[in-house]
Amino acid sequence: MDKEQELKNIVKERYTTIAEQRKEENASSCCGATTSSNKVYNIMMDDYSKTGGYVADADLGLGCGLPTQFAKIKQGDTVIDLGSGAGNDAFVARHETGAEGKVIGIDFTPIMIEKARINADKLGYNNVEFRTGDIDNMPVNDNVADVIVSNCVLNLVPNKAKVIAEIHRVLKPHGHFSISDVVLVGDLPKALKEDAEMYAGCVAGAIQKSEYLQLITDQGFKNMTLQKEKPIVIPNDILEKYLTLEDLNAFNAGNTGIFSVTVYAEKAGGLETISIASEGNSCTPGGGCC
Repeated sequence: MDKEQELKNIVKERYTTIAEQRKEENASSCCGATTSSNKVYNIMMDDYSKTGGYVADADLGLGCGLPTQFAKIKQGDTVIDLGSGAGNDAFVARHETGAEGKVIGIDFTPIMIEKARINADKLGYNNVEFRTGDIDNMPVNDNVADVIVSNCVLNLVPNKAKVIAEIHRVLKPHGHFSISDVVLVGDLPKALKEDAEMYAGCVAGAIQKSEYLQLITDQGFKNMTLQKEKPIVIPNDILEKYLTLEDLNAFNAGNTGIFSVTVYAEKAGGLETISIASEGNSCTPGGGCC
């Protein structure tokens, strides 16, 4: 088995376990990984509870942002939610697109798909469907979606460039995405990078912020905007599972930053120029955001 498939299997196993737990247990660390104690941390989660379309039974506490808040979803849109879990973001998207729109959730964990379908049936939503599949090989035709959303999922996929290429493929011309994810500024300690278990806990699977934005640019997206950014502090109770005390102190005193970002970008509709913006500042495609 190659490394990429091994990591996918670890993530699938972890998220199968998460689907069987209570939300409070899932909040115990980054994107649902476990800790070495019984302490509970809310490291990444944003509060969905006052968001239109929110369904408590579908919220497993695994997100790192609110991508639907920035997604500019209109009534009648077709929306795809990548890594849809128990359906929370899909149901929020359905609130925005209305009964005349369509929402497709994609997840590769069968128990998550099952939970999401049960939730959709309870709500009586006949325009929300959930498909089993990998987001780096989506079970969706070309040029289908007006909007794509995703919440703390791409960092779990080994081949992020392939996912972004798939996003470009399935978006309609002039369609757009809003994705919340985990990125880095500075290098992670080697022990975190190489630990497959920590990969499933989000941090080791994250890539450099500049690299992440460049992958989007390289695929031809335009009008890229950093909609939200917040620092993520990983508690020592988690890090001590992977680092010696010396490495832990060096990590905390160093220049490595772990961030949750929400990124927006549009698929061009023709021969259009590519531009990037962040917080209202212009950037060069290869140079990162100013």
